[in-house]
Amino acid sequence: MPDQAAYRTRWAAWRMLWSASRTLSLTALALLAADAVLPSLTLVAMGWATGRIPAAVTHGVDSPAGHALLWSLTLAACCFALSMLRGPAQDVVSAAARARLTATLQERLVRAVSAPAGIAHLEDPEVLDRLASAQGEVVGQQPADAPITLLQQMGSRLGGLVACGVLSTYRWWLGLALLTAWLVVRQPLRALVRSRVGTYRRASRPLRRCWYFLGLAWRPQWAKEVRVFGLGEWVVSEASRLYTEAMRPSWRSVARLNLRVALCALLVLAAYGLGAGTLAWDASHHDVPLRTLATMLPMLLATMPVGSVTATDFSLEGMLSALPDLDRLEADLGSVEGDLTVDQVTGDAAGLPREAIRLEGLAFRYPGAEHDVLHDLDLELPAGRSLALVGVNGAGKTTLVTLLARLREPTGGRITVDGTDLAALDARSWQRQLAVVFQDFTRYPLTVAENVSLSLRGDPPDPAALARAADRAGAAELIAGLPHGWDTVLSPHYTGGTDLSGGQWQRLALTRALYAVERGARVLILDEPTAQLDVRAEAAFYDRFLAITEGTTSVIISHRFSTVRRADRIAVLDGGRITETGGHDELLAADGQYAELFHAQAARFTGATARTGGRTN
Repeated sequence: MPDQAAYRTRWAAWRMLWSASRTLSLTALALLAADAVLPSLTLVAMGWATGRIPAAVTHGVDSPAGHALLWSLTLAACCFALSMLRGPAQDVVSAAARARLTATLQERLVRAVSAPAGIAHLEDPEVLDRLASAQGEVVGQQPADAPITLLQQMGSRLGGLVACGVLSTYRWWLGLALLTAWLVVRQPLRALVRSRVGTYRRASRPLRRCWYFLGLAWRPQWAKEVRVFGLGEWVVSEASRLYTEAMRPSWRSVARLNLRVALCALLVLAAYGLGAGTLAWDASHHDVPLRTLATMLPMLLATMPVGSVTATDFSLEGMLSALPDLDRLEADLGSVEGDLTVDQVTGDAAGLPREAIRLEGLAFRYPGAEHDVLHDLDLELPAGRSLALVGVNGAGKTTLVTLLARLREPTGGRITVDGTDLAALDARSWQRQLAVVFQDFTRYPLTVAENVSLSLRGDPPDPAALARAADRAGAAELIAGLPHGWDTVLSPHYTGGTDLSGGQWQRLALTRALYAVERGARVLILDEPTAQLDVRAEAAFYDRFLAITEGTTSVIISHRFSTVRRADRIAVLDGGRITETGGHDELLAADGQYAELFHAQAARFTGATARTGGRTN
């Protein structure tokens, strides 16, 4: 069964190269033929030339024997030159194939992980293990190198087989004996290779953590704390511990195979001893011509690639091991996309909602968790109105956002849009109706214009829409002050690039969401949109709140009550359910949790004011 799987994987590698470039594939096949023939042909030509040396010495270079020697040397030199040219030619083909296949494989990986509309699969350890393997991170070998390496290995194997055939022209049983010896030892040697690579694959989880710890030392977002807190030795220690834990089973399996490998080595050594002894016996009894001796002696070594195991075998097995994981990712994540929606999915969400979004008995539990984050949650979001969502940390507010955005699917209840189950709408069409500012928004190392527009809907950026979005978000002055305005690259890692403060990035993230609204999004979700703003910027945001949310169905999550009080309605999320809804004054009068939270926050500021003698800073 493993051999069948290995055969299928090797065939898949060849098909991958063939589909990428037929020209490269045919060139690689020609190099394979050269690998198979040229080494033995060179040895034969050199043997013939060596055999003619005595006659040429006896009769002179100008004699027919001398001319035959010169022709033999010329043929041997040509064969040797062609053999030497294989290396550079293979390097060129390998580089070209690697460039094409790397792009192809990366595109397949991106398409696979992007296939589901949600993000649950990106939090699945099994998927992440398979993704790391498909990228070649686990075994440290790039799958894009697999096809050419495979063909080169096949060429070497065929070259060893040809060498066995040449030896059989001297003693029919000698080539057969060496081939048989290698075939006998090949299986345990292959088991050694598979065991080594298989251990890496089974240890993908600790290895992923090992690479993570190593990355702490050089990735800027983590390297600062590693140095400030003196964590260098701890990082090294943890990486070493995880690597040892991951590799220990491999070392044990290698130890168990050592005896079998030693026995294989003795068998091969005996076969070569037999070959060399036969040649020595015949030479000592003058039963073998010089030409034959000069050809067959080095030909013994030329038979080794027919079955020996080298570092290339380990590398190739590691490269090939990534391909089934890639295929599995494509198959599994493609089926996840199909499972996310019900059978009658045909609805285009463009222009929705027109009436309201309703959450009916909504429930959600994270995989492996013992309790629901949300349960029996009922809430209505009227179209064109704003809703503020408040609650203590861990209440499930951000989880609710991911459910609204169809990044996760409810485990109970349902969400409806204008009376239609959200699961019956095309997920990606619905997501195009949303503009979201997440708490952990992305900071792209692109220009300001690209950060905001991101080629939304595949269209080029609309300068007028960009300007309106920046003005509504309060980012126009910020952008105008950058070295190259909208064309400024927002990363210090590029020449001429610059970075922004946390608050400036937050304003840019808000600009991005409002640009999506300008381009047709109808639902605006703001998750802690002022968390990184300074006091002045936050006050300006409050003043613009109605203008920012005007005409959209908006949801704002914030701990700042000066923000949420401006919303049309406020909902309190507590214990996974909506416990209070209403306007700011109405909820204060109810004297429930909202009032408690509001007064607790207000006390902080009034206390600070009292301590400064009524002055605000």
